[in-house]
Amino acid sequence: MAQKMVTVYTDDLTGQESEEVQTHIFSLDGVNYEIDLVSDNYDKLFEALAPFISSGRKVGRTKGTGRSSGQTPHGPSPEQLRAWARENDYQINDRGRVPASIREAYAQAH
Repeated sequence: MAQKMVTVYTDDLTGQESEEVQTHIFSLDGVNYEIDLVSDNYDKLFEALAPFISSGRKVGRTKGTGRSSGQTPHGPSPEQLRAWARENDYQINDRGRVPASIREAYAQAH
């Protein structure tokens, strides 16, 4: 039996499918958030946050975040985790947060 895996990138805000969706990470009150957005929606997010960013103080920057590097500040990207989970017979949704149990299993395997 042949099996074909298809990755569909979806904008978390609009549900729009696009190859141009990128993962962005931001923090508020000590909670990190990750959101997948097309560039137009990222521009909207950045414009909304711009006054707060310009008035705020930088406290550091994590290098190598986002889809371009394949790593988030806490390890592999959601896409990498989903691919690993499927290869190892875990059930996982195509979108949304990757369950902690899968992140933990990945960490134990690596």
